[in-house]
Formats: sequence, structure tokens, C-alpha cells
Amino acid sequence: MKEVFSLTRDCFLVAIGYHGKNFHGSQIQPKVRTVQGTLIDALKEIGWWSEGCLWIFSRTDSGVSVRMNLIRLELPDGITNSIDGYSVVRALNDRLPDDIVAWGARKVSSITSSRPIISRKYFYRCEVMKNWPQDVDINLLEEACKIFVGRHNFTNLCRLEEGKDPMRSVINCEPWLDHSGRPIGISVKAESFLWNQVRRMASAITGVVSGEFELELVANALKNPQTPIDMGMGASIGLLLWEIEHISLEGLGIGSTPDTKFFSKPPLSIRHHKIWMNLNSLEMSTMINSEWIKEIDLS
Repeated sequence: MKEVFSLTRDCFLVAIGYHGKNFHGSQIQPKVRTVQGTLIDALKEIGWWSEGCLWIFSRTDSGVSVRMNLIRLELPDGITNSIDGYSVVRALNDRLPDDIVAWGARKVSSITSSRPIISRKYFYRCEVMKNWPQDVDINLLEEACKIFVGRHNFTNLCRLEEGKDPMRSVINCEPWLDHSGRPIGISVKAESFLWNQVRRMASAITGVVSGEFELELVANALKNPQTPIDMGMGASIGLLLWEIEHISLEGLGIGSTPDTKFFSKPPLSIRHHKIWMNLNSLEMSTMINSEWIKEIDLS
């Protein structure tokens, strides 16, 4: 979808979050529940909907949960000039279901598009993959993460859409440790990502720490994109879009650390791992809900 926006009118940038398991992705699709469709329903109920007034900054797949995504909301001048960010958040949350929330909003110039994004940050809980070791070699995990830092061709580690540039610059990739220092996954930050990039990075890194892949194989997948190398892809349930740093938001929502005090350790038994996955979903949802409440209180 081509992004279209006014050069003169003010608009609102709104921070939203949602539980991915309840949506068939963020972009609108016929006959299924999506984040965009749910937002449109709320805007229609308020009386704010018009064609082209809503733009979602980061696309997410079915099952991917989000602490912070951004939407741009263009409203008629008479409305925009008479309300503030707090009013936008309150009006949306009065109409949105409880699995999606608006928790912050700023009035900005409508020339603000997705391009002034400084970075996007994802967490991936690699424990959802059955081959994630109980005792992770942290040094090996750090080495695997470092391979991805910098500018690389990610053809072998994404689902490359036609016309998309496979080059991406990863600002950092590092182990995600729980409150006790136990490695539970990875965090990745970049200005932009390709489709399925983080989930494929997580699978490759998990393969290294489990002994399935050598570090050299992962490095070669980036250095030699013309040679197909498939290292699998992690399930969407482990992925979390944590934050988007935007030049116009003055740090809104940035710098928070996931609270993992209530995270459990996966069972040794592969048979029991499937049952634990339900607990993982509950833990991730609880963590996100806690973040939304904190952000709404601070905004």
C-alpha cells in the first residue's frame, strides 16, 4: 500500500499495542479479524473515520504480539485543533476491545511519515523452540548474535518480497536475559526489517547454541546470499515488537526493559514443551499488559 499524507495538516501519532494471537496480522484482510480492521471499526464508532486517515507504521504477522506499534491518524482540522493526545487515547480505548490498546499519542506535523523512524526493537523468546538448550553457552550465544550486527544481505534470512532491497543494517543483536541472568532469547534493533527476518535470525542463532549449526554457516548465509541456506524460522508466538523510536515522539515509550520475574523455565521433556507453550503465551501477555498500564499512567 502506498503511503499518502498531507503536507500541511497536523495529525496524531498514536502508540498502540495488541495481543497477536487474536489477530490475523496487522494489515486489513477480507473476512478475518485484523488490527487495522479493528481500529477502523473504533474510528467509525467515534465518527473519526475517513478513507486514508489511518496508517500503521510496522506490519506484523498473525500471532506476533506488540508492546508498541505506531499509527498515524489524520482527522479533520476542526477535530485535530480541538483535542489533545490524551483525548485520542481515551476515545480509542473506550471503543477498542481489551486485546488492543492505545497508550500514548502526540500531535505532530502531518508531513511526519514512517521515514523519520530511528529504530525498531524486537525481542524473540527462543525458549519457544524445542531445541533451545536448558544450559546455554552465553559466550557462544553472544558470538552468534554479533554475526548479524552491521549491514548485510538478508536474502537467506527473510521472506523477500518482490522489489524489496535485501540489504538491512542491524544496530545491535544481543542475548535476552531474564531477571536472574538466564538466556531466554535475543533482542534485535534496526531501522527496518524484512518479512520474517527476526524469526529466521532467531532460528539460526538457536541452531548455533544447540549445536545444530556452526557459526561459519550463519556467517556464510549472509556473505553468500546467492547460495540458498535454510536454517528454519521460529514460531510467531515467540516474537514481540517492543518499541519504535520516532524522531517526532521525543522518547515516548523508549527505554523500558521487559519484566521477566514471573517467566518460567521450559520443561526438559519435549512432550511437556507443548503444554508449556500455553504458559509462555500467558507470561508474554501478562508482561505486555503490565507495560501498557505503566505507559498509560506515565503519558
